[in-house]
Amino acid sequence: MTSLSHDQLGRANRPVAQLSAEDCSIDDLRRLVEAVPGDAELAEQLQFADQVSQGVPVFQASALRSVTSSSDLDTIRELLAELHWTLAEGPGIYVISGAFAADVVDGASAEFEAIIAGEKQGREHSGDHFAAAGANDRVWNALEKLALQAPQVFVDYYRNDMVALGAHSWLGPGYLVTSQVNVVNPGGSAQQPHRDYHLGFMAAERAEQYPLTAHLLSPGLTLQGAIAHCDMPLETGPTTYLPHTQKYKLGYLAWRQEPFIDYFADHHVQLPLSKGDLVYFNPALFHAAGANITGGDGHPAVRRMANLLQVSSAFGRPMESIDHLKVAEAVYPALRAAAAAGVERAELSHAAAAATDGYAFPTNLDRDPPVGGLTPPSQYDIVMAALDADVDDEELQRRLEAHAQRRST
Repeated sequence: MTSLSHDQLGRANRPVAQLSAEDCSIDDLRRLVEAVPGDAELAEQLQFADQVSQGVPVFQASALRSVTSSSDLDTIRELLAELHWTLAEGPGIYVISGAFAADVVDGASAEFEAIIAGEKQGREHSGDHFAAAGANDRVWNALEKLALQAPQVFVDYYRNDMVALGAHSWLGPGYLVTSQVNVVNPGGSAQQPHRDYHLGFMAAERAEQYPLTAHLLSPGLTLQGAIAHCDMPLETGPTTYLPHTQKYKLGYLAWRQEPFIDYFADHHVQLPLSKGDLVYFNPALFHAAGANITGGDGHPAVRRMANLLQVSSAFGRPMESIDHLKVAEAVYPALRAAAAAGVERAELSHAAAAATDGYAFPTNLDRDPPVGGLTPPSQYDIVMAALDADVDDEELQRRLEAHAQRRST
């Protein structure tokens, strides 16, 4: 009897709602997005927001600090609940105005610019997820690089209480912060609208393999943020958003489809930001960086810099630490022997899935960029390719160690 392989099971897996990109309906999204309160009505629902602009709540950092510095725990809980509601059931995005002091941002910006200049020497443009390679200046793993290059600047920057407030409200304690600096140069074109990590970094065919529960869970595992490192009037192309789209259950399958792209183009909102503003948004919200049209038509050239925060839940990790490199190297000879003895590839794929890390992330995107897709190859992909080619143990070890080296910082 022929059994399904690990990959075939994945492709066949559409349980619960039988998820399919064919089921996406722009009418369903339209009804969801348009049946929402106006700015004045939403402002009345929010206790702590200073204003609502184009459907997006704007909080003043000074006012939030007055709340968090008080000893009134009930009011602090109400604030945390309001921030959480805004991302989950509300528009899916909010701005904290004045979250960072300008001098703190400038100190970090200078370090980021130095990192960019150093990395440009002797290196071609690196890949990007949702923009053409070379359109932006990108610093992958900016958090670690800033810490190693300028520890005091790092401490001054990340001791920010507004960053922590938003992270706690969405994820609770034990979260893990990463960041990528993105500089959109004058003339840089807009991104295509998309959703973010996890499922947003997958092709629709891959995302279909995950059940509806995973589609609903994915946004709760990550919080997306952006810190403005310069003033961002509209001509610089601050990020565009379509509020309330995080609530569309099939959104991870829909955002590449032309009707959804066209609807986003006609209905998105775009807020100017000031240096030091912090934006937090649900990773399932449809969004895209705007076009930087400065440097022409009378607009002074502006290199639009933002530090993109990606804060991950404590629950996105296993209970035990396993050295999958050692495990994969140990079992590969047995996999080869079983293949030579006639054991079906499908069965061996399940053993390989248990022995390896089958997910491409986390990785070092400087050395392990996505090629031909949104994700680089996983350890599982390396082992199965080697098994299919019947490479010897030493060659598999070389490939795995090179893979591990690419992923390390």
